[in-house]
Amino acid sequence: MAGLSIAQLLQVLLEHFGPQNWWPAETPFEVCVGAVLTQNTTWENASRAVGNLKKANLLTPEALSSTDERELQNLIKPAGFFRQKARYLKELSRFVVKEGGIEGLKAQPLKVLRPKLLNVKGIGPETADSILLYALDKPSFVVDKYTKRLLYRLGVLEGESVSYNRVKALVEGEIPPTEEHLKEYKELHALIVELCKRYCKTRPNCRECPLRELCYNQHNP
Repeated sequence: MAGLSIAQLLQVLLEHFGPQNWWPAETPFEVCVGAVLTQNTTWENASRAVGNLKKANLLTPEALSSTDERELQNLIKPAGFFRQKARYLKELSRFVVKEGGIEGLKAQPLKVLRPKLLNVKGIGPETADSILLYALDKPSFVVDKYTKRLLYRLGVLEGESVSYNRVKALVEGEIPPTEEHLKEYKELHALIVELCKRYCKTRPNCRECPLRELCYNQHNP
């Protein structure tokens, strides 16, 4: 990355965009719900579905786990894959209730909690880490397609198909997953998303990108 560390990348993005203060939600459980609903869709679509659940007073694990599945499907239709996501939300809600609610989850160490989340139907690594980081305040870095795209174009990865765990290990190897780095993890993920939505798109707008002088992609098209 032209000698640029992950910590320096964070600093450059912070100076350009400022703090993002993610995740946009009123409660930790709303973050959990949003993390499921945003799978394979835009945040705008997921947000509409979250709004429907909020109006129906279903944004608690107890209410969501006991609601009629067909009713739930209708409410989350804006997020797409609504039958599948309704099942996932029910499973996640039951898991949260069983584990003693959000506070019960927060009380568990990361190394115990992450495998438990990954055993919940519909919860893959990206969704699990989003929940851990933004709902439960656990230092577990979130990798998404934007992370892979950016690190590939910066010359860190040899391709965008590199495994989730490898990219996660790379970032966490430079910024260790400790409580003192929790805020940095939250900001780094959010800032990468912002950069890729604005500049580092499928067809990149390199001219205005704050990383243009550091980008391997520009010199090796």
